[in-house]
Amino acid sequence: MNEIDLGTVNWARAQFTLTAMYHWLFVPITLGLSFLCAFFESIYVRTGKEEWKRLTRFWMTLFGINFSIGIATGIILEFQFGTNWSNYSWMVGDIFGAPLAIEGIFAFFIEATFFAVMFFGWERTSKGFHLFSTWMVAIGSNLSALWILVANAWMQNPVGMAFNPDTARYEMQNILEVIFSPTAMSKFTHATSSSFVVGALFVISISSFYLLRKKHVEMAKKSIIVASVFGLLAGLFTAFTGDESAYDNASSQPMKLAAYEGLYEGSRGTSIVAFGILNRGWKVDDGKSPFAFEVSIPYGLSLFAKRELNGFVPGMKDLIYGNQAEGIMPVAEKMQKGKAAIADLAAYKAAGKAGDEAGRTAALTRFKTNQEYLGFGYLSRPEEVVPPVATTYYSFHFMVYVGTAVIFLFVFFLMSAAKDRLTENRWLLRAGVISFFLVYLASELGWVVAEVGRQPWAIQDMLPVKMASTNIVAGNVQTTFVMFFVLFAILLLAEIKIMLKQINIGPEGA
Repeated sequence: MNEIDLGTVNWARAQFTLTAMYHWLFVPITLGLSFLCAFFESIYVRTGKEEWKRLTRFWMTLFGINFSIGIATGIILEFQFGTNWSNYSWMVGDIFGAPLAIEGIFAFFIEATFFAVMFFGWERTSKGFHLFSTWMVAIGSNLSALWILVANAWMQNPVGMAFNPDTARYEMQNILEVIFSPTAMSKFTHATSSSFVVGALFVISISSFYLLRKKHVEMAKKSIIVASVFGLLAGLFTAFTGDESAYDNASSQPMKLAAYEGLYEGSRGTSIVAFGILNRGWKVDDGKSPFAFEVSIPYGLSLFAKRELNGFVPGMKDLIYGNQAEGIMPVAEKMQKGKAAIADLAAYKAAGKAGDEAGRTAALTRFKTNQEYLGFGYLSRPEEVVPPVATTYYSFHFMVYVGTAVIFLFVFFLMSAAKDRLTENRWLLRAGVISFFLVYLASELGWVVAEVGRQPWAIQDMLPVKMASTNIVAGNVQTTFVMFFVLFAILLLAEIKIMLKQINIGPEGA
């Protein structure tokens, strides 16, 4: 095994994290606000009232500002697979590249085609065609998310592929299995529905600000009502898809589930921690409980993860050191099998170069016996399979708490609107302003759970992150990291300034 420069790996991870989290600042607003713009315009076309047209154009302007910067950061993100993660791209580019290519050709084509009509076709096309264009932009934006999330879901749960020992690459065998895997479907529905919640609260936050200032009152009320209905439905669906995602994690990524639930030792009828504080400095190999304090619900985790009250949910201890009664193999044994697979693959290639066909066949037969553990052969110690528990645990629980709270917030807004008391409930309006920033943070932390929770794997159980990076000098990655950080800071400040200026102008100047 070649020596790995962990400095390069860590800087490449930092750069990808910076770009991905910055890109996700724009994506959820784009996904949610695109549909809200379509709803607002549908009401305008149905009623013919100009106030709905002004309202639509205002929110569409904010959507356009956000959309344009989001595209630029997404392109930078994809380029990094070639610059910083070339080993990853070599091994799985045949699979990972397919959904990204479809996203660029199909979904982005829909957005680009109808985007111009949506923004500049108000007086140049019929109401019906303009409305159709707005809906196509919303659908196209979410189709873009579909293909990107399919690619990411394959990293979480690799299916539909086969390993080619001659090229040392994973190759696509069944694209339908990749697209329609349970992980891909749960990831797509959860990411998009939670983005709808973000978009709804973006509208509610700005509208609440207007009502607190007694500006654009009627427009703000109408916006809050539509956004609250949309947000409530999306919030309830997000809770459902979140449960489905956790259920999928229980089978495809049990270590991630154990980490974000703080489960050290598995059992039957496992309780779920509703609230807990982790012990500082806790380590998975010290044999102690990770919690300093916890409030648990009996049987809760078994019900959510296994769909039965007495189902066995493995903890971190079981997954590392094995559990013979439950048929869980120790990581140390997987590492041995993985190292044997690496050695047999090398022997297969050496025999091929030497023209030893019998040795080549024997090596390939041995390799296939341990092939599924190939990635474990690159690990240094069994405990390495445990992700950062505190980061994963607190990120997950913050996301759950905020997601639950905003469902009730949507209900309160609708109840207040039904009684025509929106302008009087100033505490609710203040909560509306603040809620957007909390749900924004929860949306970002959802990706922290997804990506930090599957460490140390770039591809679950197949390729560790440390083996996926490009073999370049760490200083090169440091330089581009600083460049991107400065560029992103400038773009973010510019967007905030433009957004605030447009919000200050209001719908009359949209």
